[in-house]
Amino acid sequence: MHYGEIKKCDIANGEGVRVSLFVSGCTHHCPGCFNQDTWDFHYGKEYTEETEAEILGALAPSYINGLTLLGGEPFEPQNQRVLAGLLRKVREQYPEKNIWCYSGYLFDKELLGDSRARCEVTDEILSMIDVLVDGRFVEAKKDIRLVFRGSSNQRVIDVKKSLEAGEIVPWELKVKRGM
Repeated sequence: MHYGEIKKCDIANGEGVRVSLFVSGCTHHCPGCFNQDTWDFHYGKEYTEETEAEILGALAPSYINGLTLLGGEPFEPQNQRVLAGLLRKVREQYPEKNIWCYSGYLFDKELLGDSRARCEVTDEILSMIDVLVDGRFVEAKKDIRLVFRGSSNQRVIDVKKSLEAGEIVPWELKVKRGM
């Protein structure tokens, strides 16, 4: 797996201060995508043990709320196979931190259903993710007022509650923003 960037103090891609990993490789090719360079599976740097150690170290400070995976497409099967190991270590070393993921794949129809996104680690990865922002970016539905998403078709999903309930449970913002 390759990655485009690691942001160690990100406040745009999930609640609180986060470490964000922008993976490379995406087959959605959404028109208007903010990160088209990461469509190429070989864009950026190769993900190594040193990369993983850097991410785990960046998560250590108490002011870091958690890890965000985005890209690119974290749920491309070849990316999932690498990310599963990282998420296991994050859960083991930092059980108090939360994990967010952005995916163009739909949670209920593609990640839980029968689709090319599914592989041998998909269910395990979903079990380790707290919040999933799902759905392809749709330029005609772009709305810069939305919190943590780019277009109105995208959903911010509480994954753990959704898996327990057997239906989509929206994630709720803990701190309400002023009007």
